[in-house]
Amino acid sequence: MKKLIVLKFFAAILAVGVIFTLFTSCLDDNDAEIPPVRLEDLNGNYRGRLITVQGIFRTEKVIDFKTKKDTISFTEFPVKEIVKSVIKDPVKAEQALAAIGKVAYNLKYTSVLHADKNLVELTFAPGKLKFQIPVDGVSKNAVITLAAQEKGYFAGLDRSLRFGLKAEKIEIDGTELSLYEVIYYNFPYNLKY
Repeated sequence: MKKLIVLKFFAAILAVGVIFTLFTSCLDDNDAEIPPVRLEDLNGNYRGRLITVQGIFRTEKVIDFKTKKDTISFTEFPVKEIVKSVIKDPVKAEQALAAIGKVAYNLKYTSVLHADKNLVELTFAPGKLKFQIPVDGVSKNAVITLAAQEKGYFAGLDRSLRFGLKAEKIEIDGTELSLYEVIYYNFPYNLKY
């Protein structure tokens, strides 16, 4: 008899729990709508992770940039790996980096809204990155050919921007750097601030 009463009690508790769960999940469905993404949502100031890979070396750091209409603007593009590819002596490379300071770069893109997927797709048209590298008291003209690894995306779900670039080749005073390993710049998750 006691077993039957205990069994009925647990069955009643289970039934109440199921009904409560179904009721609250129905309420949550109406409140969880994601607003549709617009092209204008892409514009703003971003902060996110930059993963730089060159050969077997990988570094991570936080980077800031700005998007506006058709351009991603970097006030401080990461050039450390580029300079270290040109100047093999680590002490001289650090001195050159200090002398160079901040290197600005504008990355052009076109965007397409995919409302059905709630995202904006970016197709990049990278221009050449140009700056001067001081080597043994002489400033040398560096021209870096940048290319897009793939298309970029601004996701409406979490309002994040994701893209990647690579430095395909480096020319110093018109001569292509030999024995150069490609540098990959991956921006996997960037949010507005």
